Amino acid sequence: MSLYRTMLFTPANDLRKVGKALMLKADGVVLDLEDAVAISEKTRARLALKEALALPRSGDVFIRVNSAQTDYILADLLASVTDGVKGLVLAKSESAEEIRQVDWVIGQLEKERGLPTGSLEIIPFIESANAIVNAYSIASACKRVSRMFFGGVDYVLDIGTSFSRGGSEIFYARAQLVVASRAAGIEAPIDTVYPDFKDIEGLVADARAVRQMGFQGKLAIHPNQIGPLNEIFMPTEEELAWARKVVAVFDESEAKGQAVLQVDGKMIEYPIANRARRIMHLAELLAEKEKQH
Repeated sequence: MSLYRTMLFTPANDLRKVGKALMLKADGVVLDLEDAVAISEKTRARLALKEALALPRSGDVFIRVNSAQTDYILADLLASVTDGVKGLVLAKSESAEEIRQVDWVIGQLEKERGLPTGSLEIIPFIESANAIVNAYSIASACKRVSRMFFGGVDYVLDIGTSFSRGGSEIFYARAQLVVASRAAGIEAPIDTVYPDFKDIEGLVADARAVRQMGFQGKLAIHPNQIGPLNEIFMPTEEELAWARKVVAVFDESEAKGQAVLQVDGKMIEYPIANRARRIMHLAELLAEKEKQH
C-alpha cells in the first residue's frame, strides 16, 4: 500500500519549475508531457526528461504521457520508460484495451532496457463520460494499474457543464471512481485539481468532502495547495486514538474467542477493526514520508 495525499503537476520542459516542484512536500510530482506542454514544445519536453530525472527530489516522480489515441504516445513512452520513474499517467484514458496496449509497450521497453519487469505503474487519467462508464474495466485492465486520477476539468466540459462550488455535477463521477477502484482491488483514486489555486478555503472544503467519499488525495497545480491537502488527507489525532483503542480492545476480545464487542457504545466487528488497522497503517506510512522529507 502507498499513499499519495498530493500529486503536483509541473511542465516537463521547464526545468526551473521541475527543480522547485521536486523539493516540495508533495507526495508525488507529475512531469507533464501533455496539456502543460505546447505542441511545438513536445519534442523538447521529452528531451528535458533525462535532466529533470537527475535533479534532487523528496518524493516519487511520475510522467504524464499523451493519450494513447494521439500520435505522441509512442515517442512519449520511449522517453519515459527509464530509471527514476515510479509510473506513467496515461492522459484521457478511455478503455481497458488502451491500457493493455500501453502495458505491452512498457513491458517490451523494460526488457530491452534491463528494467525490472512490471516495475512501472500505470495511472489512468479518467477525464470523460465514456471513461467513467468504463471505470471498472480500466481499473482492472492489467496489474500495472495502481490507482486512477480524476480529471474533473475535462469531464465537466465533456458532459456540457462547468464546475460549481458544491460539486454536484461531478458527484456521480467521483462516486463511480471510488466504487470501481475498490471493486478492482486497486488503491483509492486521487481527486481532480481545484482550479482556483488562490481559494484555499474552497480547496479545504472540497478536499474534506472527497476524503469522506473515499479518495486518498487530490491533484495539485500550485505549491500553496500542498500543505492544506497533506493535512486533510492524513488521519487526525482523534481518528488515530480511536483506531488504537479499537484494535487493542478487539485483539484482546478476539484472543478470548469474541469477534463482536462494543467500544464507546458502538458495535465493533471485523470490518470496523480492519478500518482501524488501515488508519494505523496510514499513520505509519505518513511518519515514514515525514522522515524522507
